[in-house]
Amino acid sequence: MRYDSSNVESCECDSPHQEIIERIEAAMPDETELYDLSELFKVFGDSTRIRILYVLFESEMCVCDIARLLNMTQSAISHQLRVLKQSRLVKYRKEGKTVFYSLADSHVRSIIDQGYEHIRE
Repeated sequence: MRYDSSNVESCECDSPHQEIIERIEAAMPDETELYDLSELFKVFGDSTRIRILYVLFESEMCVCDIARLLNMTQSAISHQLRVLKQSRLVKYRKEGKTVFYSLADSHVRSIIDQGYEHIRE
């Protein structure tokens, strides 16, 4: 596919709008925070991880139950849970030899809900 720059609108002003630029520069997060944010959104780029998060909306669950529910291996689920845990989207608690996973906080559900609402519009 070839890029056609003739379809892109451009600005024909001779001088930048300095007051707008300065205001936005002051409000803009630093590069490290923007990088961390982009990494967080990459985690949501996998449908298996989204499915796991939806499961955890309903109840905390152990790996074997999540695997059975999603018809996947425990190893595959554990791998995805590790990614979600590293991104601080899920947390866990141990009860004997069983590890139960749940959403880390209410922000996780809000992010998913807003994304889902957006695609349904």
